[in-house]
Amino acid sequence: HGVRHLVLAGRRGGEAEGATELAAELIQLGAESVDLVAADVSDRTAVAGLLDSVPALTGVIHTAGVLDDGVIGALTPERLATVFAPKVSAVRHLDELTRDRNLTAFAVFSSASGLFGSAGQGNYAAANAYLDAVATRRRAAGLPATSLAWGLWEQTSGMTAHLGAADQARMSRGGVLPIGPAEGMRLLDAALDTGEALLVPIKLDLRALRADAAAGRPVQPLLRGLVRTGRQPVRATAGDGTGGLTRRLAGLAPAEQENLLLDLVRGHVATVLGHAGAEHVGPETAFKDAGFDSLTSVELRNRLRETTGLKLAATVVFDYPNPLALARHLHAELGTTNDALSLVHEKIEDIDSLIAGLLSDESKKADIVLRLQGLVAKCNGAVEETEGSAVAEQLESASADEVLDFINDELGIV
Repeated sequence: HGVRHLVLAGRRGGEAEGATELAAELIQLGAESVDLVAADVSDRTAVAGLLDSVPALTGVIHTAGVLDDGVIGALTPERLATVFAPKVSAVRHLDELTRDRNLTAFAVFSSASGLFGSAGQGNYAAANAYLDAVATRRRAAGLPATSLAWGLWEQTSGMTAHLGAADQARMSRGGVLPIGPAEGMRLLDAALDTGEALLVPIKLDLRALRADAAAGRPVQPLLRGLVRTGRQPVRATAGDGTGGLTRRLAGLAPAEQENLLLDLVRGHVATVLGHAGAEHVGPETAFKDAGFDSLTSVELRNRLRETTGLKLAATVVFDYPNPLALARHLHAELGTTNDALSLVHEKIEDIDSLIAGLLSDESKKADIVLRLQGLVAKCNGAVEETEGSAVAEQLESASADEVLDFINDELGIV
């Protein structure tokens, strides 16, 4: 690009690891000067001083950022401030303090998390969305600006050095592949030539995304132009998405049910942690020892909730600390035994899900209500005759909606 004079600013300046080696390399590549400056770009006074030291400034590229990941319930004002400082504060200062400069480039490194969302990164997503908005506002004002909402980079840095195999596997399951350094530089060049305010340099695994869509998993709205989704059938009962988990359990002895659920839990644990198969997951290996954190525990909870239909807490991995304990908890919650009462409850759940789509048709609704009234009357025959007569009389004169409300009350359905 013909740039020969560079000022590299960071909190540690020339004391940052690898800084002097980088400056020497840039000189070898043709730079005439490389100044390493210690400056906290989240401090407006520091930014103003930095800019004053470069009177011939022609371009700004902002790449700073930090992570402080956690689920929404764990975010605090302090954790928001930590992430906002090097992005929101710094870019606001750079934007406001360079508006009277004759810049040819103003590029900010944003993140696709601001557009797609990212598990455990609510604060980081919000900070990057701000960068995208600044670039859009500058373009509207006739000023140069490009926000690059990057996907995952292959090269580890201070921000991504903490990512382990499980984190990489989670991102790959989302259809995002890492971008190599040379590939990233080509994307940067291409982006700066477009004149667009916001671009998303991201490497997508469209085959994986299409497989997810075919399996009924949701596709990001922004990707629906690339990944076509057919109409998916509504899953009305717990476990229907996996072939009817409840029905599979109903025909088994309690010990076999527990084994099936243990295999289910171990399989999902293997997927979340990036293992090749469930055999790599010990039944009594503690989740915390296996490498789980708040993000992976929430992902496991979500997978099990989708599979079982149970309302599981986000802390379920910590409440039941290994796969065997968690499988036994699921067993107890599902209540899948061979006794008659459990089978009746299972059939009632099936009926409840089946009639849900028929109640908008008044004629069908009336037929269903009459049949249910008969069943309720039969149940009432087992109680005292006077009580049964009173309930029957009430139901006889009740409206269809009142009858359905009564049944829901009796079944404990809210």
